[in-house]
Amino acid sequence: MSLSNSQYDTIIREYNRRQLYHINLQNAHIDEIYEKIPRIKEIDDEVKDAGKAQAKRRIRGEEFSKDEFLKYMAGLRNEKLALLKANGYPEDYMELTYTCEKCHDTGYINGTEKCSCYLQAATNLLYNQSGLGDALEKENFDTLSFEYYSRDPKDAVRGRTVYENMTMIVDACKKYVAEFPEKKENLFFTGQAGCGKTFLSHCIAKALMDERFSVVYVTAKQLFELFADETFNRDDDENANLTQYIFESDLLIIDDLGTEVANSFTNSSFFSCVNEREAKNKGTIISTNLSLANIRDKYSDRIYSRILGGYRCFNFYGQDIRIAKRYIKGELK
Repeated sequence: MSLSNSQYDTIIREYNRRQLYHINLQNAHIDEIYEKIPRIKEIDDEVKDAGKAQAKRRIRGEEFSKDEFLKYMAGLRNEKLALLKANGYPEDYMELTYTCEKCHDTGYINGTEKCSCYLQAATNLLYNQSGLGDALEKENFDTLSFEYYSRDPKDAVRGRTVYENMTMIVDACKKYVAEFPEKKENLFFTGQAGCGKTFLSHCIAKALMDERFSVVYVTAKQLFELFADETFNRDDDENANLTQYIFESDLLIIDDLGTEVANSFTNSSFFSCVNEREAKNKGTIISTNLSLANIRDKYSDRIYSRILGGYRCFNFYGQDIRIAKRYIKGELK
């Protein structure tokens, strides 16, 4: 799992909040019991005094009966528990409680092993910050279907049917996930609208986030608006954090490249983003309706060269699945 410092701090702040909540809850319970059952406060004070006295004897080297001391302490504890029960309280009412009993709200077991609650908190945080919302519940490898991909040779491109092409791409993407992060390839999805580029990006995103890798999804328009805000509104800490996620996430998905307004600023920002992530050995997926030739015309030769040399390119083709589904549902005629 790879978390940025700010993401890690967010999780630790939640653990600190949990600890403080349970400490305050324990103190409130103790105050309540002391007010309603004064004898219990006396017992607690006697336990403290007895413990101090025993420690002093040990320091002085005085002889004492450990068995008598333990018997005395057990008697006080039993009296306390009996009073709690008699007044309708559970035996552990005054004890410190935890949201997670395994790690006692520290996030770690035995100080080193990440607790399952920490891993779940990290997963939830990554999902919330990915920009994908609830999309991944519907769009993932488990829900992926080849139903709408034609097996008709008449629809073949370069000798490969739409179905054969899509199964090849899906297999490559599953392998991409299986080899991540040891083999961090960059992927370039190009082709007609509605052929599954965004869906497959979501499949990869969910599979990696379920393994607790950080994924950020943005449309090209959102990406360049974010860079513009950071450039021209430098005091905006929130945008600075978002930009950090863009550069440091394990996987960045840029969807709908080419729908933004292209100018020298977007070209420069795009190249910087691609270049910095490559330098950091971070994975990037770019999805676009533009062909590689269109990329060269719309942006620049150096961006075209970077994608051609640093990305594995997949061409999507076939019918628009969104439209096909609406026909089947009777929404279109």
